[in-house]
Amino acid sequence: MEFRGRLSRRSFMASASAMGIAATGSTWGGKLLAANHLPDPQSVLDGISISQYVRADYRDLYGMSDDKPIWDSSKDWIRTVDWEKVRSELSGTTVRFAVGAADAESAAEGLVPFEALSGITVELVPIPDDSFYDKALAEFISGNASFDALQFFSPWLGDFAAPGFLYPLQDFADKWNLPLDDFYDTYRLNYGYFNGQMYGIPFDCDIQMVHLRKGYVEQVLGGPIDKVNSVPTYDELIRLSAELNQVEPGVSGVGLMAAPGFWSTYSWEHVSAQAGMMLFDENWEPIFNGDAGMKGLEILLALSKNANEGHAGAGWPENRAAWLGGQVATNISWQDSGTQAMRPDQSQIVDDFVTIYEPRISGGRFAPPNIAGSTSCVSASAQNPEGAFLMLGFLTTASIMAMNEANANGVAPGYKSVLENENLQAVSQPAKVWGDSLHHAWCSPRLPGAFPIEQAIGNEINRAVVGQISAKEALDNAAAAVKQIMSSNGFYQGNDPVDYAQAAPGLYVGEGKDLPF
Repeated sequence: MEFRGRLSRRSFMASASAMGIAATGSTWGGKLLAANHLPDPQSVLDGISISQYVRADYRDLYGMSDDKPIWDSSKDWIRTVDWEKVRSELSGTTVRFAVGAADAESAAEGLVPFEALSGITVELVPIPDDSFYDKALAEFISGNASFDALQFFSPWLGDFAAPGFLYPLQDFADKWNLPLDDFYDTYRLNYGYFNGQMYGIPFDCDIQMVHLRKGYVEQVLGGPIDKVNSVPTYDELIRLSAELNQVEPGVSGVGLMAAPGFWSTYSWEHVSAQAGMMLFDENWEPIFNGDAGMKGLEILLALSKNANEGHAGAGWPENRAAWLGGQVATNISWQDSGTQAMRPDQSQIVDDFVTIYEPRISGGRFAPPNIAGSTSCVSASAQNPEGAFLMLGFLTTASIMAMNEANANGVAPGYKSVLENENLQAVSQPAKVWGDSLHHAWCSPRLPGAFPIEQAIGNEINRAVVGQISAKEALDNAAAAVKQIMSSNGFYQGNDPVDYAQAAPGLYVGEGKDLPF
C-alpha cells in the first residue's frame, strides 16, 4: 500500500530492480523479437525465482530459498501458460504500457523477462506521477490513447469502465487460462469486474488490519496476546488504547489516519463496516449516515482521543513512520504494516508486534475492509489488446506477487495459493490472519466519481475529528455531497451507469460464512 502525491499508485516496476529483476533480465541481453531467436522458456522461468528476485538480506534473515517455494507452481500463471503458443501468435508485436514517469527506467528493466518469454516488445508511455488519473482520462476521452495497458488505483475502475474506456478481458482470460479462481472473491469481483464484465486483473491487493505492539499490550493485559480474544471488540480497543497512552512518554495508544479526504474515509469505513454499514441502498441512495455509519464514526472519534499526535493530518506516510518508528502502541492500517515491521532495515519494532483478527462491534459483523488497492487494465483503443493482457498476466502472476510480499515492498498478493502458503506465512507475519479475513471482506462499490465521493466524505469526517462539527452533521453533510456527485455522474435518471445487482456480491463477501476463529 503506497500512494504518491494525490493520485498515483506504486507500480510493480518501482520495486522491480530492487528485487533483482533487472539483473535477471540482463542475462538475455537486448531485444529479441523473432520466436526462433528467443531463449527456452523454462530457462527464463527458472530465473524468476526467490534466489534472483528476493533481497539477499531478507533471504538470509528468514532462510528463504528456491527449494522452499512461497507460491503454488500449479496456480502460477507464467508456469502454466503455453509460451510457445504465445510466441507463435504474438512474437514481434508491441505493447504500449502507461507507467508513472518516475518508474520508467525500472519498468523497462523489469519487463525484460516477459519480452524473453513472449517475444513481445514493451514500449513504455511515461505519465507524470502526480497527474496520472487526469492524463490517462484525457487520453481515454480523446478516443486514441497512446497506451495499450495501464495499472491504476482500483476505485477508479468505475470512472474508466463506465464510459467504455476499457477492453473486456474475459475472452483472453478463458483462452490463456488465467487462474481467476485463485483470487480471493473480494479482489476478483471488485478489481476485475464492472457491471458483470471482466476489465481488470487484480494487482496490489490491500486490506486494512489492526496491529499491536506485543511488549506494551502484554504489559497492560497481563499476559500473551491472543489474536482473537485479547482485543475482541472496538470497545476493548478504546479502553486498551487509553491505558496504552500512559505506558511510555512519546508512545500513543493508537495510530490513526484521519487527514482530510480519503484518508479519513478509509479509517471510518474500516470501523463502520464492522457495525454493518453499507454506503448505498439498492437504488444507490446514500445510507451511510444511518445508525451503522454513526456507530463507526463515534468509535473513531473515541479512538482519536488516544491517537498519535497529528493524526488529524496523518495519511499513510505519517502513519507508517509512526508505527515502524515505535511511536504508537496499536495501529489501524494496511496489511503491510505487519510485513514491513518484520524487516530490520525498515522497522524499529521487529519481533515486538502482532497482527490480530478484526475487532467486532455488538450487533455488527466480521467484515475486514478491502480498501484501496490497484488493478491492471487494457485500453479499449489498444492496438494490441491480447499482448497487453499477456503482459499484465505476467506482472500479476502468483510467483512475482509472492516475491513482492517477501520483499515487503507494499505490493500485495491477492491469491489464495500465496497467502495460504506456509512458507510465505513465515516471512509475512499478517498473512495467515489476512488470508482468513479475506473470505469475509467488505469493499466499497467501484463507481464513476469514486474519488470525489471519498474526498467529500473524508473532508466532513475530518471536520468532526478536529471538533468543528458533530458526527451527525459530518455524515449528513457527506451524504448530501455524495448524492450530488452521484447525480452528476448519471445516477437517479432511470438508467444508472452501475447495476446495483451486479455490484452487490462484491460489497460484502462474508454473508452466511463461518468465522475463521
